[in-house]
Amino acid sequence: MHRLLALVLIVPLAAPAASAGVLDRARESGELRLGVRADADPFSSRDAQGAWVGYSVDLCRAVMAQAAATLGRELTEVLVEVSAQDRFDAVRDGRIDLLCEATTMTLGRRELVDFTLPTFVSGASLLYRADGPDSFAELNGQKVGVLAGTTTEELLRALLAANSISAEVVPATSHDDGIAQLRAGSTAAYFGDQAILLFQLIQTGTDSGLRLSDRLLSLEPYALALPKGDDTLRLVADRAIAGLSHSGRIAQIFAANFGANASPSNLVEALWLLNQLPD
Repeated sequence: MHRLLALVLIVPLAAPAASAGVLDRARESGELRLGVRADADPFSSRDAQGAWVGYSVDLCRAVMAQAAATLGRELTEVLVEVSAQDRFDAVRDGRIDLLCEATTMTLGRRELVDFTLPTFVSGASLLYRADGPDSFAELNGQKVGVLAGTTTEELLRALLAANSISAEVVPATSHDDGIAQLRAGSTAAYFGDQAILLFQLIQTGTDSGLRLSDRLLSLEPYALALPKGDDTLRLVADRAIAGLSHSGRIAQIFAANFGANASPSNLVEALWLLNQLPD
């Protein structure tokens, strides 16, 4: 009886140690691996000089600064390009420590990864050709572009089915590709995040022959994704985001990436207010 009790007490001691978290590895390597995307402007993209820029990229850099302060050592950013299709796999297999792009936080995705405090709020909308349909209901019999492999594509298909609209969904490899198809007349509309569509419209110019719907067809809360169960990294990231919100620097990051003439929506400003958590 005493021998059996001894074995029971010993078993937990023999269990394997938990795998090291991101900050444990960063303390040894001096690096933090940031996942970035080339096709998520103004959240994550390359500028004309090839440097990685964007609203979410800047937030990740703020998290890296917070991590460096927490660890008491300098950290070097390692930028790893991901796509809409492989971004969550990159988090799960350890290729990246933090996903820095236009990532919608969903309950289903929380089965795969963890998320920081929300960083942005947007919603799906449509870009139309000026000589094309005027509303979502008029898409029946038309072709509609959308970025492939995203929750936005899933949402578009669900909305079409729910409204009994028979439209052909045309997956695009990038927003630039999707909007080029729209301008060429290959599609009648392009479905995507309204903030990204507005930025794309500004870039193409007022004479592009395109117009943006003022209707939101969904609510999309964005956040930075990180490895599931890494509570230490998540707390560091949340402290960084809360600090940006407290100081007002988050508004400066917005202006730097969306342009001086862009204004945050009431929802985004409310989010920044809610993120001002006390330490």
